[in-house]
Amino acid sequence: MYSEKVMQHFKTPKNLGKLEHYDAVGQVGNASCGDVMYVYIKVENDAIVNIGFETMGCAAAIATSSMVTEIAKGKTLTEAKKITRDTISKELGGLPPLKEHCSNLAADALQEAIKNYESKKQ
Repeated sequence: MYSEKVMQHFKTPKNLGKLEHYDAVGQVGNASCGDVMYVYIKVENDAIVNIGFETMGCAAAIATSSMVTEIAKGKTLTEAKKITRDTISKELGGLPPLKEHCSNLAADALQEAIKNYESKKQ
């Protein structure tokens, strides 16, 4: 059902946990499945230098949260804005059709964190 990469990120998620010092957070949820994600970012020189997440959800939700942090870490905000649900799903080797919404949440949480950061800078 899940790719080996999905299972790796589920069993040993990367960047798990709330950052002690962060500049912005993105929070998203899906009422129909109950998944909730928080993505925390630390930004320096317009780049994501640290990122963490907290996710309450299924294996796919945790795996996509972990993967989005791996993809975004070290990227400029401009580069990170280009990370989509398709980016995450492809990096994980695909998700079952019923679980694709989880990758939507992970991408959305990252984008919300970036929006939050940028709104504070204005």
